Amino acid sequence: MIAARLMTHTHLIDRLPRVRGRLTANAPLAGLTWFRVGGPAEVLFRPVDREDLAAFLADCPPEVPVMVMGVASNLLVRDGGIPGVVIRLGGAFADIALAGTTVVAGAAALDLTVALTCRNGGIAGLEFLSGVPGTIGGALRMNAGAYGREVKDVLMEAEAVDRSGRLHRVPGDTLGLAYRHCAAPVDWVFTGAVFNGMPGNTLEIGRCMDEIGQARADSQPVRARTGGSTFANPTGGKAWQLIDQAGCRGLTVGGAQVSEKHCNFLINTGTASATDLERLGEEVRRRVFETSGVQLAWEIKRVGVAFGESTP
Repeated sequence: MIAARLMTHTHLIDRLPRVRGRLTANAPLAGLTWFRVGGPAEVLFRPVDREDLAAFLADCPPEVPVMVMGVASNLLVRDGGIPGVVIRLGGAFADIALAGTTVVAGAAALDLTVALTCRNGGIAGLEFLSGVPGTIGGALRMNAGAYGREVKDVLMEAEAVDRSGRLHRVPGDTLGLAYRHCAAPVDWVFTGAVFNGMPGNTLEIGRCMDEIGQARADSQPVRARTGGSTFANPTGGKAWQLIDQAGCRGLTVGGAQVSEKHCNFLINTGTASATDLERLGEEVRRRVFETSGVQLAWEIKRVGVAFGESTP
C-alpha cells in the first residue's frame, strides 16, 4: 500500500521537479471520483497551464508512473491508491471558444458544458456530449459516445503533451478512434481538442439535449454513486441484456450493487469499497460467460493497487 510505503521511504515528492502549480503528497482521491471510493495518489499534480505541465513531464524521472485523472466518471481507483503521479487538469484547461461552427475546448472542459455552449452558440452536432459524463480529455481517450454519435464523428484536431514534454497537434482521423478506443500513445496527456459542428437552431438543439437528458434519467441511475457503463457492448449485442439474462440485476457484493434500473451500472450503495465493486464486476463477468459464452470487457478503467498488493 502507498500509505505504508510512505512511512519507510523518502517520499516521491522530494524527487520531482519544481513546478508553478501544486504538488500534494498522499492526496486523497475518493472524494474526486463518482464512485467515492479508492486510496490516495502518491503525488497529485495540478499544473497551472500547458507550459507548466510540459516542463514537469520533461523533467519527471522516467521511472515514475504518471497518469491523468479528470472527474473520474468512468474510473475505479483501487483501495491501495495510485503509485506515482496523478495529474489533474484545472481551470486553465477548461476554456471553450466558438468560431463559426468550430469549437475549441480544453481537456478539462466538462462534456455537458461544451454541449451547452454549442447550444447557446447555435452549433448543432455535439448534442450527444450532454449525455456523456466526464471531460473532453476523457472523451478523447476513450472515443466517448452516446445516442448514436461518437467523438470521432466531430473531432477535427487533438492537442496533447507527451512524456518528454513535447506538444503534439494532430488531425482527429490519425488517432485510430474506434468503439471506446483511441490509438494515441498512452503517455500522451490530452490538453484540448477542436470539433466541427454545423449551423443549428438554438431551440431545436435544446430540445434534442432535453430528450437526451430525459432518456438518461429514465434509464440510468444518474443520482447514484456510479461509474457509468461498466462493460463495453460486445459485437452484435448489448452488455445490459447479457447481464440481465445471467440473473445479475440487483446482485450485491458488500456495499456494491448491480443497478436495478440499468444493470450495466454498478452502484456504491454507501458502504462499498473499490474491492467490493471490482469483485462484483468480476462476478458479473463470470456469470455472463457461464450463461452466454460472452466474455465482457471492462469499459470502466480500473487503476491503482488493491490492499495487500506490493508496489514498486
